Amino acid sequence: MDNTTSNNQAVIIGTIEDEFVLNHEIYAEKFYTCTVKIPRLSGTYDDIRVMVSERLIMDSSFNIGDKVEITGQFRSYNSYENGDNKLLLTVFAKDIVHFTGEESKNPNSLYINGFICKAPVYRTTPFGREITDLLVAVNRSYNKSDYIPIIAWGRNARFAKNLNVGDNIKIWGRIQSRKYQKRLSEEEVITKTAYEVSINRMELVTEENENESE
Repeated sequence: MDNTTSNNQAVIIGTIEDEFVLNHEIYAEKFYTCTVKIPRLSGTYDDIRVMVSERLIMDSSFNIGDKVEITGQFRSYNSYENGDNKLLLTVFAKDIVHFTGEESKNPNSLYINGFICKAPVYRTTPFGREITDLLVAVNRSYNKSDYIPIIAWGRNARFAKNLNVGDNIKIWGRIQSRKYQKRLSEEEVITKTAYEVSINRMELVTEENENESE
């Protein structure tokens, strides 16, 4: 397995929410997007955007309501809309299959190994919860990088607030969606979705522990 694959690994299990919509075509290969609904332990759901090649779905029947398991990478793309540069986040599918396994399997897991590319932002909520926001660059093939927003809580937030730009970190967590409202004018407010990674565990990579893992 090459390093650019092993440093970004996503596995999600959920229900197809909508139709596959053509997103783009490159080198005569079409790529489609859809939304996959993934349950949380709290009883709520995350609605995750997925991008999949026609080659993965042309021989199988995937319909709205089907439960699927998708393995791939969590990627970022720049989108230019109305003069604004927007970062779009999506699970890029390497494989998609109908899920028939055990319900107890973790339906939302992500591992990334990347570099802090923006100074951490530490804050506390009105209820006293500690949060640190990070932006992590993860290397991809062909000298590209994915820029992944990360949110750390509690003791992980206290650890993360002291990280520096350029630090190499490993993160284990889950992809989450968050609805928010954006005011376009006095009369018009729209609901949008933000995506980020919620950390379960994180580790600062040093020369010592990098050598140990080789």
